[in-house]
Amino acid sequence: MSSTFSGVDFYNFDSLLSEEERAVRDMVRTWVDENLMPIIGQCYIEGRFPKELIPQMAELGFYGANLPEEYGCAGLNNVAYGLIMQELERGDSGIRSFASVQGALVMYPIHAFGSEEQRTTWLPRLASGEDIGCFGLTEPDFGSNPAGLITTAKETDDGWVLNGTKMWITNGSQATVAIVWAKTGDIDDSSSIRGFIVPTGTPGFTSKDQKGKLSLRASDTSELHLEDVHLPQDALLPDSDGIKSPLMCLTQARYGIAWGGIGAAMACYDEAVSYGLNRIMFDKPIAHTQIQQVRLADMLTEIVKAQFLTLQLGRLKDIGTMTPEQVSLAKRNNVNMACDIAREARRLLGANGILAEYHSMRHMANLESVYTYEGTHDMHSLILGLAITGKQAFR
Repeated sequence: MSSTFSGVDFYNFDSLLSEEERAVRDMVRTWVDENLMPIIGQCYIEGRFPKELIPQMAELGFYGANLPEEYGCAGLNNVAYGLIMQELERGDSGIRSFASVQGALVMYPIHAFGSEEQRTTWLPRLASGEDIGCFGLTEPDFGSNPAGLITTAKETDDGWVLNGTKMWITNGSQATVAIVWAKTGDIDDSSSIRGFIVPTGTPGFTSKDQKGKLSLRASDTSELHLEDVHLPQDALLPDSDGIKSPLMCLTQARYGIAWGGIGAAMACYDEAVSYGLNRIMFDKPIAHTQIQQVRLADMLTEIVKAQFLTLQLGRLKDIGTMTPEQVSLAKRNNVNMACDIAREARRLLGANGILAEYHSMRHMANLESVYTYEGTHDMHSLILGLAITGKQAFR
């Protein structure tokens, strides 16, 4: 089956994009169709991340694309960056996750909280794919409550010693550097949370693949262990300051996810339209039936709504007024929307929908993880509830 989105632009969405934004989107779309789609089904079956694509993605500027050119990045605006995330997830959530972690969760904190020496040392290497990064915040007992993390960083005469465990870490087993969040003070004091740049070859740092996944199978998900990991003083991100710092990183990642959800929904909608027009049942294409047309109408409607919601979010981000609550609304809406569309597309495909040569069931399974990570759907609901009422319901 072709994976190319049919190009339906029901509300002339493209007219709101700049020439550069459209060119970036079309470039990534072509790359996904030519390089990712021929292999992603088999990668998913094998549970293998396609590492052979890492240099190509670097060469095209996918890593940290909205960071400054002076550090080897593409220097794109945030809408163009979002469109990259959309097109990567149109291919597979795991591929978008790889690029999203590299840019939003590793390169962003170095740029935002690091010293100029850290920026010039690490950002060009991460942009070029010479180094692969991961983000160590979530712990086995602290998912939706990252402020409760128990990884510690004790200051010594010549640096720091880190101890702790991190869980559900994308890129963890292939990373050459990790951004690890740890408490430098009392274990109950979330204001003491600081970020550290940790080369994964440092003695005491180990990673282990997460086995048994039924989702994001073409993605590297790991557990990290830090046992008396000795770091120099300059491993600390000097401007990191309490729980707000890793939460700022999550806001960047959630922004990309909001765009990614649209891409996954587009892929499933496109597949459903194509299949419906070509699958003959009772002497006519199933797209000629009322049930399937209602399905397709609902899919298109939700995609169009999400496009405009997320474009406005990107414009707000570009002018510097975007809020975390606005990102929560978009991440929550778009991923839930994509989950619904993937499920309905799979159903429209009937028995064929469970085969790897089609894409909707792979997207459906992947999106169950996206629904949960970077803030669960329910946590984003409560973030919005707090914004609406001023009353905090999750403590």
